[in-house]
Amino acid sequence: MTEIYPQSLVEVDGTWYALARSASDRKVLVVRGNVQGFEGERQGDALICPLTPANAAALRARLPWLRPTLLGLQPSFGFGDRLGLATPGHVRALRGWDSLSRLSAMGQPLQTVSSGTAFPGRGRLESLPHIAPIFAQQSVRENARTRRTPQQVLDDAMWGLFQEGWRGLWGADADHLKTPEDVDAFAAAGYTLYTVDPGEYVDHAVNTASPAAVTEKVMALPWYTLEDMPEDMERRYVGRSFDLGDFALTFDRPRLYRAAAKYGWAIVHTVQMYRHIAGRVGRDRFELEISVDETDTPTSPEEHWYIASELKRLGVRWVSLAPRFVGRFEKGIDYLGDPDTFAAEFARHVAIAQALGPYKISLHSGSDKLTVYPIVARLSRGLVHVKTAGTSYLEALRTVAQLDPGFFREILAFARTRYRTDRASYHVSARLTRVPAPKSLDDAALLGLFEQFDARQVLHVTFGSVLDRFGERLLATLRAHEEAYYAHLEAHLKRHLTLLES
Repeated sequence: MTEIYPQSLVEVDGTWYALARSASDRKVLVVRGNVQGFEGERQGDALICPLTPANAAALRARLPWLRPTLLGLQPSFGFGDRLGLATPGHVRALRGWDSLSRLSAMGQPLQTVSSGTAFPGRGRLESLPHIAPIFAQQSVRENARTRRTPQQVLDDAMWGLFQEGWRGLWGADADHLKTPEDVDAFAAAGYTLYTVDPGEYVDHAVNTASPAAVTEKVMALPWYTLEDMPEDMERRYVGRSFDLGDFALTFDRPRLYRAAAKYGWAIVHTVQMYRHIAGRVGRDRFELEISVDETDTPTSPEEHWYIASELKRLGVRWVSLAPRFVGRFEKGIDYLGDPDTFAAEFARHVAIAQALGPYKISLHSGSDKLTVYPIVARLSRGLVHVKTAGTSYLEALRTVAQLDPGFFREILAFARTRYRTDRASYHVSARLTRVPAPKSLDDAALLGLFEQFDARQVLHVTFGSVLDRFGERLLATLRAHEEAYYAHLEAHLKRHLTLLES
């Protein structure tokens, strides 16, 4: 016996496709009709197929809406998923928030069928979201820690979309790419957005360097590669005023030289990455995001103007750019900083993006930044992309804490031992001394940890170690209680989306 997910049911050219759960809670693809290209076992007139990469590719070839696509300048939201189980909850959050993306009613709930039983009919699915979703999004760093491949991340998202009957556009983000070698596996899998992270090439020492040291750094830039000379650069900027409506940007030589010294090498690296991606994917078959957010110092409006102007001069085309904002965008918690200061700087970044693009301003570590979402909605002029990832993992742990408190205590105790090591590659400020020992908390108090600053960060950044130790058990728990996990995801992420609309 197999239980069909009713929203997955679809018929195309006389062949039926559906996702189902078997008695062992393993999900399978059921195909009736033309089964050429699929691998599986015959049961009556159906082919029961495991969720393999080959069967995922065969299904994408038949159902084009299961392929990621370019999203352009639509406001967009990245639903990162570190476990490969969250996409149905992400879809429900988006549907539940946006009335235009709600799908037509499907009639009956999950139903039982066996071989020889005809598939029931279903309504046509439509989707017109205000915010375009990116359902496959994972960085190279996260892939390494979760031991997943870009193809697995894309396929897991696709199976979740198929399960929920999603028929709208969606994107796939190869996040925080640092080297040309990082690109190839994402390109082979068919990703559509490539986020280049040149942060290691940003020279933060410039901010406190002497004028002579700054000049020396500028003269040492690879001017041949930049297709430029210092005197030509000066003619483009020094003494000029760039009118952006409510404000203007004016460069003198010291300000220009500091921008060039700080970001010149990052521009070189971004251009090289862009050209490599274009060569692998095709110039018109991908979108680029530029990310300078994981840096020590904020990106000033003048620096933003310099970065964008130089990349544009060098022929780079991009759809979004992530500056390093004022304040702190730490993992798993709300914005740390003055909202009014953020609003003033954000408005300037948006004005620059509109003048030199248009392109979207991207908020990385966007999970749980609920304080700034209304500001972003008010000031972005629709030119915005938000990335989330760790918050969906925290909702997985919340589900475990609710359903199996003993198991969650084991996870928390282990995470506390790993935090000092695992925090090294993140901008976080949680203190272990503020995270209670799990044995000191009753079951109800465990859920309160998900509203506590330090506990959220400790749980957030230790995900790789936790998956190494408890991965199979964690995934089995969530699979057995998938509806509870989806409900937590829907409620939590709907809060994000609602505030982005306000």
